Amino acid sequence: MILVTGGAGFIGSHTVRALAEAGQECVLLQRRAPVVPAPLADLPVYAVQADIADLDALLAVGKQYPITGIVHLAVTLPRPGDDTDPIDASARSLEGYLNIVRAAQTWGVNRIVTASTIGVYGFAHAGALAENMPLSMGHFHAIPTFKKIFELLAGHLSADTGIQIVNARISGTWGPGGHLPDPFFAAPSLAHAAAQRSAPDLSGLIAPPHAEDALDLLYVKDTGRALALLQLTDGLRHATYNVASGHATSNAEIITAIQSSEPGFQFELPSAGDRPYSWLDITRLREDTGFEPRYDTATAATDYIAWLRAGNTR
Repeated sequence: MILVTGGAGFIGSHTVRALAEAGQECVLLQRRAPVVPAPLADLPVYAVQADIADLDALLAVGKQYPITGIVHLAVTLPRPGDDTDPIDASARSLEGYLNIVRAAQTWGVNRIVTASTIGVYGFAHAGALAENMPLSMGHFHAIPTFKKIFELLAGHLSADTGIQIVNARISGTWGPGGHLPDPFFAAPSLAHAAAQRSAPDLSGLIAPPHAEDALDLLYVKDTGRALALLQLTDGLRHATYNVASGHATSNAEIITAIQSSEPGFQFELPSAGDRPYSWLDITRLREDTGFEPRYDTATAATDYIAWLRAGNTR
């Protein structure tokens, strides 16, 4: 059985489905009421309630279920504006991460796949971003800062415990169950507007979007499948893998993709002229797991719009 922290969430639910399709039973770890979400009700999954910061509660899960692998996706990071003391919040984040490794050691788990982020690369690079690139140690946001800390801890703990801790640097991800609006890129809001046959509301983005703005975007069903492959594939040769499409997609390309299935969607973003952009090199992921994205931008947009029109809110 594979324990998936955050398994009822956006990326987690699609990872669980991919694991189930590969023949695995999954245990969803939730801080709130342990309920299997409706989109996963047809799968061999079990929901348990525990906070990863509570080691005793976490270890109790292994007494109930025979855990053989862990995919750690739960977000337990200090967030700007939280009322929690920042030192206590940082300690809680670190302790939660360490508890996952403690649990793996107790249960005899050989591999933990843990979510990192495209944000660790920062914004100073253009072109392909490879896993062996040096990373800036500057702080600009809690998420990439703590993900870099966890990646360093993973190397240390893997060497000393013998547990293979795999860092999955996840690119911009969109699709069913996702963030709406996503503050970092416009794709979900554009798809939602097309599904509702309305004008896009892009006010939730942290910066005004332009036609040429581009990011490595991966449809969430592909993201989940890549994470499942990192958990299940024997003989991984690296500790860190980019989980991405391997190319940048601009807002203009997203709009064109939506229009291919929704010709009535007429919308243009202002131009800011040519600008440098980057994408994640997925050579490692391809070579070690055989991963290839199954959804291009057009098929992703079509699938997501159909999901939204089926009565789903995001």
